[in-house]
Amino acid sequence: MDEMTPEINATPPSVSWAQRSARVFLTFNVECEKPDIVISKKSVSFEGTCTPDQKLHKVFIPLYSEIDPDKSSYTNKGRLIEVVLAKAKTDEPFWPALTSDKKKHHWLKVDFNRWQDEDESGDEFDDMNDMFSSKLPNFGDENDKEASSSSDEDDLPGID
Repeated sequence: MDEMTPEINATPPSVSWAQRSARVFLTFNVECEKPDIVISKKSVSFEGTCTPDQKLHKVFIPLYSEIDPDKSSYTNKGRLIEVVLAKAKTDEPFWPALTSDKKKHHWLKVDFNRWQDEDESGDEFDDMNDMFSSKLPNFGDENDKEASSSSDEDDLPGID
């Protein structure tokens, strides 16, 4: 085998995405020390040799709508790379898809943990509060609980 074969065998990394009114979030779910990520108005491309298997991952993503590359950024978090794309027009409706090619890509998934529907409003901090409060069980009013638990005990029959 010669050195050029890995280029042919480049596979797209697993990518998840979510959006808000002004931003699109991409997560490249690969460990890649020095990825080559290019963010332009209409696309995002990713290329990198990723650990642990030293496999070449490469993908070109034609975006549904324009973004502002100057306000977009990415952060390598070690096990994954997070990309935040700033939408060029913040008043446009939510994108129906990430890509402009209208294809179903096997490597692309929706990030439901970060997803926000168009009719939802609020900042990421509100989303965090909602997430935590929705996971807490509703015990009702403390006074109701005290009253009901003591009256329940009164109604219990004795054991003979």
